[in-house]
Order: sequence, then C-alpha cells, then structure tokens
Amino acid sequence: MDNQAALDNPAVQASSDKDAPLKEDIRLLGRLLGDVLREQEGEAVYEVVETVRQTAVRFRRDADPVAGEELTSLLHRLTRDQTISVVRAFSYFSHLANIAEDQHHIRRRRAHLMRGADPRQGSVAHALCKLRDAGVPQDVVEDFFKQALISPVLTAHPTEVQRKSILDAEHDIARLLAERDRGPTPKEMQRNTQLLQARIATLWQTRMLRYSKLTVADEIDNALSYYRITFLREVPGLYEDIEAEIAERYEGPAAQLHDASFLQMGSWIGGDRDGNPNVNADTMRHALVRQSTTILDFFLEEVHALGAELSTSTLMVEVTPEMQALADASTDSSPHRSDEPYRRALIGIYARLAATARELGVDHILRKEVGHAPPYLDAGLFAADLEVIAASLRANHGAMLVAPRLAGLMRAARIFGFHLASLDMRQSSDVHERVLAELFARAGAESDYAALSEERKIALLLGELAQPRPLFSPYESYSDETNSELAILRAARDIRLRYGSRAIRNYIISHTETVSDLLEVLLLQKETGLMRTSAGSCDVMVIPLFETIPDLQRASAIMDEWMSIPLVSSVIEKQGRLQEVMLGYSDSNKDGGFLTSNWELYQAELKLVDVFAAKGVKLRLFHGRGGTVGRGGGPSYDAIRAQPPGTVNGQIRLTEQGEIIASKFSNPEIGRRNLELLVAATLEASLVPHAADEVNTARLARYEAVMAELSERAYRAYRNLVYETPGFTDYFFTATPIAEIAELNLGSRPASRKSTRRIEDLRAIPWGFSWGQCRLLLPGWYGFGTAVSGWLADGNREERMELLREMHRDWPFFATLLSNMDMVLAKTDLAIASRYAELVADVELRERIFRRITAEHSETLRCLEAVTGVSERLAGNPLLARSIQNRFAYLDPLNHLQVELIHRRRKLGDNADPRVHRGIHLSINGVAAGLRNTG
Repeated sequence: MDNQAALDNPAVQASSDKDAPLKEDIRLLGRLLGDVLREQEGEAVYEVVETVRQTAVRFRRDADPVAGEELTSLLHRLTRDQTISVVRAFSYFSHLANIAEDQHHIRRRRAHLMRGADPRQGSVAHALCKLRDAGVPQDVVEDFFKQALISPVLTAHPTEVQRKSILDAEHDIARLLAERDRGPTPKEMQRNTQLLQARIATLWQTRMLRYSKLTVADEIDNALSYYRITFLREVPGLYEDIEAEIAERYEGPAAQLHDASFLQMGSWIGGDRDGNPNVNADTMRHALVRQSTTILDFFLEEVHALGAELSTSTLMVEVTPEMQALADASTDSSPHRSDEPYRRALIGIYARLAATARELGVDHILRKEVGHAPPYLDAGLFAADLEVIAASLRANHGAMLVAPRLAGLMRAARIFGFHLASLDMRQSSDVHERVLAELFARAGAESDYAALSEERKIALLLGELAQPRPLFSPYESYSDETNSELAILRAARDIRLRYGSRAIRNYIISHTETVSDLLEVLLLQKETGLMRTSAGSCDVMVIPLFETIPDLQRASAIMDEWMSIPLVSSVIEKQGRLQEVMLGYSDSNKDGGFLTSNWELYQAELKLVDVFAAKGVKLRLFHGRGGTVGRGGGPSYDAIRAQPPGTVNGQIRLTEQGEIIASKFSNPEIGRRNLELLVAATLEASLVPHAADEVNTARLARYEAVMAELSERAYRAYRNLVYETPGFTDYFFTATPIAEIAELNLGSRPASRKSTRRIEDLRAIPWGFSWGQCRLLLPGWYGFGTAVSGWLADGNREERMELLREMHRDWPFFATLLSNMDMVLAKTDLAIASRYAELVADVELRERIFRRITAEHSETLRCLEAVTGVSERLAGNPLLARSIQNRFAYLDPLNHLQVELIHRRRKLGDNADPRVHRGIHLSINGVAAGLRNTG
C-alpha cells in the first residue's frame, strides 16, 4: 500500500528528524503489505485499495464535497469480494502502523537512556529524584515498597477484538522490526525483509475474526499469553531495577526489598460473573488450573536452564552446609554429578516442582524429572530452596552467578506463587438478595426477605451471622441460581486451600446501594466456610462497587455505617485495618456524562478519605477504568498523580480492560514501561507532597465550588440529550454500529444486561465502543461546552474565564480532565460521523439530533480553547498528535466502508450476504486497532 499521503501531512512534516525512523518503518510495512496484496489478490484489487485511499484523503484534506460524492459512488460500486479485500487491507495497515509506532517508542526511550539524559517523567528514577530533592529519606522509600500494593487487574470485555493468532503473528513482526535497529549486514537485512513479508503474508492468510463465540476458557488463555510475553520476566525485572535505582539515586546501600511484593497481578477472567451466565464454579477452577500451569511451566523451564548453567564443582569452590544438605536430598544420584551440588539440588527441586504441578492439575510436564519427590506445599518452600542456593553462591565467590537467572526466579516465586494472579469474584447485589431470600424462606427464617426495609434486613443478617448453624440444608431443594452461587463460594474455599490464600482474596459487589448488600456477602461466606463469625475473620474481603452517580454520592455514608458495625470492625481488624472500595468509571459516565462522572468520583474519594481517617482504617481504592476517556481511560500516570490527596497511600488497584491489554502489554518493553508508569505514579502520589496541597484551602474550595456548578450544568445537558430527548435511542441504535457490535464474537459476555433497546440496560462498554466506531466519542466530551458557556454567561465573563484558566494551570484534577478531553476531541471527526448519521432514515430525527451534537461539539471546542489558550488539539503532546494524524489516511476509509456495509446489510436484512456481515466485523476490528483505546 502506498502510504505517502499520511507521511506528507503538514503535521507530520513539522516533526523533527527523530521521527524519520518511524516514517521509514511505516513506509516499509506499507510497501510490504502492498506487495502481499498484489501477490495474493491481484493488481486490480491493489488499484481499488489505492483509489479508495486517495479519494478518502481528498475528502478529509480539502473537505471536498465532490470527493465525498466520488467516494460514495466508488464504495457503492465495490463488489462484495472487493469490499472484503479493501477492508482487510486498511485494517492490517492499522495493525502494522501500531507495531511501527510501538517500536519507535522503544527506540526513543533507548536513545534517551544511552545519552545518559535526566530520568524521564514517569520513570521510577524520576520519581526517586523528586523524593530525594523533597527530603524524603531512603528508609521511608523502602518502607513504602514493603507496604505497598499496586495491582493491575486484567479483565475480559466485549470490545476485545484481537485473536491470539493475530497477536502471535504481530509479535513476530515487532521482533523482526526491532532487529533492523541492531546494525544487520546487507544480507541479514535482506533476510529480515523476506521474513517480514512472509509474516505479513501469514497475517493476510489468517482469519481475522472468530466464527464461534469466544468462551471464558478462550479469554483465560488469551490473557495468559501476556504473562508469557511480558509479565513473567518484566515484573521481576522491574523489582530489580527499582532496587538499583534506590541505591543510585540515594547514593546509599542497596535497597533491601527481597521480601517485598508491591506489584502483583490480578484477574477477573473466570471469576467475574456479573451479567455473564458463562462463569461458574467450574470456570473458576479452570482459571486457576490454567494460571497455575502457566507459572509452573515457567518455573520448570527456569530451573532446568539454571541447572544447565550452574556447573560449579566442589573441586573448585566450597558450598554452605545448607546447600550440601539440599544437594544430598536430591533425587539425582548420578556419579557424573557427585561434585556438582548445585545441579544435583536443582534436579531435586525440578522433581518437587513436577510433583507439585501434577498435584495442581497440570496435565503435561515437558521434561521428565529424575526420580520421585514430594510436592511443595506452597511456593514459599520453593523460594526458600532457591534462597539456599543463592546464599551458598554469595558465600563462595559466586555472587555474580545469582543475577543472570536465579535472582529473577526467586522474585517470580514470591510475586506469582503457584497461583500466578489473584482471581477476583464479582456478582451483582440483586443476585445475592435472591439467593438469600430463598435460603431464608427454605429455612423458615423469613418468608419475604426482599420486601423488608433496610433496617430489618440489617437486623436479620446480623442475627443470622451470629448463629453457628447454617441456613442451607442438604435435604432441601434450591433453584439453579442458588446452587450455582453457593457452589462458586465453595469452589473459592477449595481454591484457597489448594493454591494459597492469595489465589482468591476479593469479592466485588456490583450495584452496591446499601449496607445490607455488603452484609449479604458476609453471610454467604459464612454459609460456605469462608467466614468464621466466632473468630471475627473473613477469608475473602467484601468490596463494594459504586457505579452510578447516586451510588457514588452515597458511598461515604454506606462505608461509614458499614465500618461502624462491631462484627465488621472485627473483620477489618483481621484484614490489617484495611478496606478496599471499588469505583466504577464506565457506568457513572453512561449515567451522568464525562464531566459529572469525573467530578462525582473525585468527590466520593475525598469523602471516603475523611470517613476512613475517622475510623482509623486504611483505604485502598480499586479504579474500574476502561480504555476510553469516557470510561476512565487516558494516561494512567497522569490519572494516578491527579488523584485527590490521601486516596493513594501506596495502595491502588485498577482494571486493564479489553484491547487495552494488547496495546499496553503485547510488547515486553512497552509492557515494562507501562508497569513502571504505574509504580512511579503511585510512588509520587503517595510520598511527594500532593500538588493540590500547594493550592491554599480557600482557593481549592473555590475551584471545587466552580466544578460543582459546571458538573450540574453538564449533567443536565447530557441527561437531556441521552435520556430525555424523544427519538434519541432510535438515533443511537441506527447511527452507530451497536447492533453489529452485539453480533460480534468478541467476548463471552453479552453486550446488554437485558434483551431491550433501553440505553439504561446497555453495558457501558459497548456504549462507549459504538461512539468510538462512528468517530463521535460522545461520552468523552458531551456537556462541557454547555456547562462552561452557561456558567460564564451567569456572571462576569472575564473574571470567570480567568478563574477557569487558573484552575487549569494550578489544579491537577482540572488539568488532567481537560487533557483527556483534548485527546478525545483529537480523535473525533464530525465529517465521518455525518456519514453514520445518514444511516438514520428519518430525516427530521437525524437532523434534529445530529445538529444538537454538532452544536455541542463546536461549543466544547470553543470553550476548551478559551480555557487552555491553545487552538490546536494535543499541542502539549506532539508525539500523540502526530500519531493520530498518521492514522487518519488509513482509518477514514475503514469508516466510510463500514457505513456502506451497514447500509447494505440493513437494507437487505436477513437476506444480506454473509460476506457483508464479515466486512462490517472486519471494519470494526480495523477501526478499533486504529483508535487503540475505544473500548
């Protein structure tokens, strides 16, 4: 494909020569894709692709109505087969451009490090420099890492558009592209180009879409692939880097963080059953077997490799008595290794690991062990054996032999255990209510639990929690739902016993609205052996999820009442005086819009801080962020640093969802950088004096008062459009590809909670995804223009505008909010969106709704530019601006083709050719890849 038009864009030309390698990579990959297209599909198809691209570029560049008419006519004339080829070509170019961009980020970072430049913002080194300069001593920093918990939690959602086969091929392309930076010979370069073309040809011949519905087991395996690519090596490596950075920045002794586990992985995949009927006790057990298999395979490979490396002989050096005892206990008795205690010990460790793997359900051990050995009871004993080896090496001139592999393996054992990642359970509060209503009724304790007042529910639940006997009877019959929910909790108990207490330690309650919602889960844990009321202890932390605007407003009062209950206070004491609270970004945005969602989240956090401080309990917030800005997305580093004072304190969990996982973690170096950003941001937010502290109390109160007014105005504007405008639901379901998205085999979870066309019942994920596909991204900006212009008009315009500019300059919360909105607006395109609006047959409805959206977009842009003083999008992030500009040349045609295909499908209905469906789904994949954070 000829991609010169994208590179000839003035915004791209304005970039410095440091972007030349990126342009070269994009040209190379585009040329190779074009060669593959010619070879696979023929010259005629290639020419069609080029004509579509050139016409779409003219339409964008010149806003040429003639070009628009030509494009419409051209797309109408495409045959079904031509359409599929064109869509695939532009989709794959989106994927290839992403690879080139990721490689350029790595290239730039390495160049920065090689120059010995000052640490870059977002690095741990930069954070440590700030702490050192602020007078924070080294021991405080080390204590932070010993007490902290930073946990990215991988989730599966119905916007994840990548197949694992595609990811594997793209991983190879990224590796081959990286090799070109390492000075290959001309012959090696030629060979590299051939291999690149072969892998691109493989991509072209690989089915991009799933023809069968993705299962939970598929989602589990997809997520585990990122552990093999990134997490298993990069997480332990980051620990080692942080130790070294502390020593370097403080010029003191090496940090002692050997037992710290501040960065731990979490997962919802296999345990999140809110709205997903496919998750049950079996999927939880399967998730742990697959997770355990992944980490034990890694341990077995590393121990085997370590045995090959540690050929040290006692004829040359001595070993410690503990090391000799470990070797003597080995299953290996070969006389050829009688003087090689490390190898003998590692053969014995391998045998114990193999036995452990079989005990935990691993079906296949790649290498047969020597002899039989008892399994490890837990990963701590495995780590202790490795420490014996390390201590012996350090004591006998072998310290340098620890670093290459053994140190990382010991870290991995402590971080991942035999469970790999903590699996969260999640279910909706209304399900718990139904289950307990049935248990109470069968036991004769209460005939209509659901009808009770909140006060009577609490009294009944606390009374039942004090009873030693269970409600459940093995001699009664129960509904399938009740049996399934109890089976899941019993499975959780068994999993904890088998894999360790970290395997499952959190239970999240969706739609938490009352204290009884929390007590219900305590009682269900008591029913299944996970809670012992007499000891005041609960194995799995009960975590409320506050999602809608009203829920967020009630959060602090609910937690105050919850923590005031004596039984709960005892449970929290056993949890280390710590309680987690989850905040939902997606549903609060769908409920109240971008501005109000962000403000209510901010307010809820501040009120929670006060309540928890009064109770003497440490607060850990779990941020349910999505990919789009409308769902809490945007740069994680900025988001964490902009958190209100007192809300981080070394404790933070956050979701990594859908295709964002692939974007962040499908390349190990990019993955390491994203993990480091989380750690650095948490470190700064916890220990560096909070930026908001620099704003005096009176000014901050004034800022917050303004924000409250803006939020109220934005809320009314958003709710009026989405929930109160006649015909808006019809417009949304027609002018976006939501119906087509619901048909995709993207995830195991349905797109809607109920079989209705009500926006209230639609999941927030496909809601945001649909607006991204049609390039409006409405959830990320709508209401801001009305709010600001209305507030300015109600007072002294000049004074109020100056106050907004001051807020943008001095208040991190407001600055981050506008920065994220700026990014969304850079990806918004009304010309493209107008093509989707044409899908609405009712002309009056189309013009009425789209005119309102267009007016609000114009007003939002005007207000944003007035507040920030910048008329161009992403002026403060030129690299991202260039990235977005680079994408338009191949992203726009996909949108135009998607509109054409949707029009054909809806016109023909059930009689539409299956290839039309396929083309739509391919275009959805391509647009998602081009925008990168649409889910």
